[in-house]
Amino acid sequence: MCGIIGYLGDHEAAPFLVEALKRLEYRGYDSAGIAAIDNGQLDRRRAVGKLVNLSDLLVHAPLRGKSGIGHTRWATHGAPTEGNAHPHKAGPVAVVHNGIIENFRELREELAGHGIGHETETDTETVALLANLYLSQGMSPVEAATSTIRRLEGAFALLFLFEEDDNLMVAARKGPPLAVGHGDGENYVGSDAIALAPLTDRITYLEEDDIAVVTRQSVEIRDANGALANREIRTIRLDTAQVDKAGHKHFMAKEIAEQPRVIGEALSHYLKGDTITLPGDGIDFTAYDRLTFVACGTAYYACLTAKYWFETLARIPVEVDIASEFRYREPPIPARTAALFVSQSGETADTLAALRYCEGKAATILSVLNATESSMARESDVVLPIHAGPEIGVASTKAFSCQLTVLLLLALEAARQRGEIDAARMAEILPKLRALPAVFGNAIDGADQTRAVSQELAESRDVLYLGRGLMYPLALEGALKLKELSYLHAEAYASGELKHGPIALIDSHVPVVVMAPRDALFEKTVSNMQEVMARGGRVLLISDAEGIAAAGDGVWRSIEMPKVDPLLAPILYALPAQLLSYHTAIAKGTDVDQPRNLAKSVTVE
Repeated sequence: MCGIIGYLGDHEAAPFLVEALKRLEYRGYDSAGIAAIDNGQLDRRRAVGKLVNLSDLLVHAPLRGKSGIGHTRWATHGAPTEGNAHPHKAGPVAVVHNGIIENFRELREELAGHGIGHETETDTETVALLANLYLSQGMSPVEAATSTIRRLEGAFALLFLFEEDDNLMVAARKGPPLAVGHGDGENYVGSDAIALAPLTDRITYLEEDDIAVVTRQSVEIRDANGALANREIRTIRLDTAQVDKAGHKHFMAKEIAEQPRVIGEALSHYLKGDTITLPGDGIDFTAYDRLTFVACGTAYYACLTAKYWFETLARIPVEVDIASEFRYREPPIPARTAALFVSQSGETADTLAALRYCEGKAATILSVLNATESSMARESDVVLPIHAGPEIGVASTKAFSCQLTVLLLLALEAARQRGEIDAARMAEILPKLRALPAVFGNAIDGADQTRAVSQELAESRDVLYLGRGLMYPLALEGALKLKELSYLHAEAYASGELKHGPIALIDSHVPVVVMAPRDALFEKTVSNMQEVMARGGRVLLISDAEGIAAAGDGVWRSIEMPKVDPLLAPILYALPAQLLSYHTAIAKGTDVDQPRNLAKSVTVE
């Protein structure tokens, strides 16, 4: 979602702000802006579209000042226009905001009673107007900001800048993440470590309902009760926050190529010899009668895959829920239930809310995360890092494959503890897991076959994906990726559901992508393929050499994958799902790394 940056120092703020905003582009945005104070004057520059438009504006209309705030906006209230872009300004106060102010209409009516109107369609403008009202009533900047924050309902990360004091920023967090960076005679505020990494390696993460008063010399943080809060200063690893394309055309291409390495790193952190080692004191899976998995988007499909693994291997019942539905359904949580949450950012609003619902109800809260300093990490009993490193492309690739890797390891360990897998099978599967990065690398090296197929997919209006068993969640993920990146309509179905409705869509203009390694369910999937081909449908078969040969004549196109143990196939088959969407998007000329209307980290409902 929206990105926030703030700077107080001895150098011109604008270059720092723009550079930090570039590092926040991965979050998704449709406009950007900065504000700064120079000689007691608060001014701002804003532009619609990519940051290059803001940079061009600053060339012709420079913005001076050594105190400033910046923002990349992903539109919620109001269209992406310059007028709706942040920072919002009301008199001597400027504000940037990530989140949604739910009671902004009521506050607008109250402000109207004071003769104060609004000029934009945004909820954020109300924050600036209210703070300006409090200033006009004699409050200090800190008092005005604090009083404003206490009036707000919803989810927000806020950063205030005041014209009368160029040595002050006030930051507040309720929901979306916000961090303070500590420097030498300089201090900073940012949405995440990636934004702050070039400026400092010393960071304090604000907790829920914290308010931080930041100057060049100090940082004072108070909690929801107004008491001074002693928040930890953490040292981050700068190398994990570096953001570049490493010679690739897109971040997504780079992150696809990194998968063999990061899968290997995830395996090395959990596999010690012939033993799967879990963090901390480990997890006792014999203490649970059932598991509840909760996530959103691609992470939800990782959970659906893990359901097959846990139920098949460990024989433990698993319920999988979409976080936005789970949190409002308020399901009963039996006492011997472990609740597991999957999120790349660890800040996904719906998933975090679902986690908080389970606190005090589930026996254990587990989180599978890429961001181990996130809110979900701090609020979980056990955190299982996926070790994917920063993922900048909006469409998840390496985080998904690492999520799958960690979840499979977890399922295998659960099966061992519960006596559902013997030593012989474990000794068979663990070497294959260790070999997976090399197999994945070979598959990437031979992936040119997807380019030609993608050129033809790009000519379609609709695409169907089919899969059975462990391939069904991968079909869902493939359809999601194609929608995200190419804007083609794509849907996925369990292969056996084809004749229960979707077969009505089949004709010669609708490609059908079938994900089907040669496994125990392959012959049943071939029967479904025959049903498609008998009706003139074009089948794109993704399988191993044995499967492609067994499928027989009539297949329109095929993509050959290396042969792997069926348990490992979902991890490997994530690759063709990613490459098809990537190359189709390239063929259609869409923005691969920042697809329209999408954000990397969804920190609002």
